[in-house]
Amino acid sequence: QVQLVESGGGLVQPGGSLRLSCVASGSIFSINVMGWYRQAPGKQRELVAAITSGGITNLSDSAKGRFTISRDNAKNTVYLHMNSLKPEDTAVYYCNAAHRWQRPWEGDLWGQGTQVTVSS
Repeated sequence: QVQLVESGGGLVQPGGSLRLSCVASGSIFSINVMGWYRQAPGKQRELVAAITSGGITNLSDSAKGRFTISRDNAKNTVYLHMNSLKPEDTAVYYCNAAHRWQRPWEGDLWGQGTQVTVSS
């Protein structure tokens, strides 16, 4: 059993920054890849960034150059630092984790989501 809890969402102006945090608890021994997805109204949920326990990262094209994903294994926490935010970044951001026996895209552990709104 793994629980993921996100925090850090909110309202920010275009060009601003936010840092999202996701804390994992429970049977965290089984987790390998963790990441962030987002879902805007009327759109499919999409991958924003992912990171392995070893620190290897994968960012979507929209995130590259603006977002950074990091991980503190000692704190069981994954961060998404978002810079130069745009209105199109507005979405609910979900923390995701994959078990060690799963491929990253098969991760079925989800947080409750945190709203990010970018608006002037």
